[in-house]
Amino acid sequence: MARLSPQKSEFILFGAMERNFNDALLRRRSYYALRAESPVSDAQIEECLRFAVKHIPSAYNSQSTRLVLLLHEHHTALWRIVERALLAQVAVEDFPRTKSKIENSFAAGYGTVLFYEDTAVIREFQKRAPLYAGNFPTWSEHTSAMHQLAIWTKLEDMGFGASLQHYNPLIDKEVQEEWSLPDSWRLIAQMPFGLPVADPDEKSFQPVDGRIRIFK
Repeated sequence: MARLSPQKSEFILFGAMERNFNDALLRRRSYYALRAESPVSDAQIEECLRFAVKHIPSAYNSQSTRLVLLLHEHHTALWRIVERALLAQVAVEDFPRTKSKIENSFAAGYGTVLFYEDTAVIREFQKRAPLYAGNFPTWSEHTSAMHQLAIWTKLEDMGFGASLQHYNPLIDKEVQEEWSLPDSWRLIAQMPFGLPVADPDEKSFQPVDGRIRIFK
């Protein structure tokens, strides 16, 4: 009896619900009206992240990206941290609007993915390839961006709505302490997700011909 390779088995598990690639990218949008429900099991969400962090490329195969998945009370705790951090930054008269945005959009979802880059890994590769030492921090950002797009697209494909937020560095220290994360991990972005309860906003597009140059 023929047996699937581990890579083939992972592809089938990860791709069981996939649309074609163009359609998946087209439907990936920013959803801000969320509900704390999930169309899939927590195990399937975890597998989405495990697949991404294993197979998404990185410069020199550095594999510097780190992911943190916060579900249930951990998700709620994150957005309480964000709210407290903003309370110290936003004018008193503006804070009710900020509080409403946090509570009725991001905190109202099912979970959050935190995207980190491990600076210890970056420093190690800078030592290994000193000629390109100045490039590794930038390449690290590229790696993180690829993880963000892939996971965002896959979450949408699974039936979630998501968005990408950047409350770092305001929340970095408290988040690190709350979940005992290594000092070398640098927070890049936060991706709250949940069951979408409203369509995303209309999206405008600049002319494509002005953004691409083709020589043949």
